[in-house]
Amino acid sequence: MAPIIRPGRRALIATGAAAAAAHALGLAAPALAQGVAPTPSMRGGANNYRPGAPVVERIGGGGFRMSGTVRRAGDGAPLEGARIQVWAHTTEGHERDPQSHGATLTGADGTFVMDMPQIVPAFGQAHGHLAYDSPGFETVFLRPVMDDPGADSLEAHFVLQSA
Repeated sequence: MAPIIRPGRRALIATGAAAAAAHALGLAAPALAQGVAPTPSMRGGANNYRPGAPVVERIGGGGFRMSGTVRRAGDGAPLEGARIQVWAHTTEGHERDPQSHGATLTGADGTFVMDMPQIVPAFGQAHGHLAYDSPGFETVFLRPVMDDPGADSLEAHFVLQSA
């Protein structure tokens, strides 16, 4: 059996004083969950956005995978049926071209995947554009930049706030 350790009076006073000082300095955090914060729209994310882009199986000839998740702010629950629009400057067209745009819907687990042509640098950066723009939640535009312009996939994750 492990020995029972009983701290002395000095140890209890020192521990209590340290806890009070940490709280007074703002170093102590409550043990309550803060929830999942909503994703803010990114600067430049709405560039060349086309309202109502059609839901498609893939954009162009494919070969590049855009994927991610959509969850609800607060509890982080996955959102099924969320419409995510995707567009980019690719090997088959500029991000302003209609054929460079398409939308997809999330599955029951809140994930989405869009097969599209390889993203190529525009204005010095290889990046994609994504938008959630349906009723029920606030619109969010994302513009993730690729670390490696030669990569064949890119992920983006949405946490949506109720409208």
